[in-house]
Amino acid sequence: MRLFLDRLYIYSGALGAAFIALIAILMVGQSILREFGVRTGAVNDVVSWFCAAASFFAMPHAFKHGDFVRVTLILEKLNPKVRRYFELFCLSIACLSVAYLAYWANKFTYESYLFNEKAQGLLPISIWIPQSSFALGSIFLLIAMVDELFIVLLGKTPTYVIAVEERHAAGDFSSDV
Repeated sequence: MRLFLDRLYIYSGALGAAFIALIAILMVGQSILREFGVRTGAVNDVVSWFCAAASFFAMPHAFKHGDFVRVTLILEKLNPKVRRYFELFCLSIACLSVAYLAYWANKFTYESYLFNEKAQGLLPISIWIPQSSFALGSIFLLIAMVDELFIVLLGKTPTYVIAVEERHAAGDFSSDV
């Protein structure tokens, strides 16, 4: 199970990175084509959908690797036993919040599919297609958060804390800036 989850986070991050690369390719291509008088208005719609996909697919990977914004001013000052309870409390709230997000994102996407809703921009595709990245990415993020909750419940150090400590031990404080 651990191997499957770790691969899920890696592939999700890679998918997010692929969407970022596609955004760059589309924007550069659009700039070049404009110089030749080619209309590229629908590219803006696709880029906006790819931005959402890049964000939501990158979130699980970023969370597991300690790259999410976390306010640790209080946690760093607590002894390990008390810190564990605070981590459990925070992860529980995060799981509930992301579960709420995932539920409504998937419900919204499913309703767009049922009603055959079309995009309002220049590219009239079924809107559930780009919305699927939001729905699926939110599920992946929920899985990552529940995974961390179970890790802490088992008395282990959260993966994101280990990742940050390893970076700090190597002299990399770039994520703290």
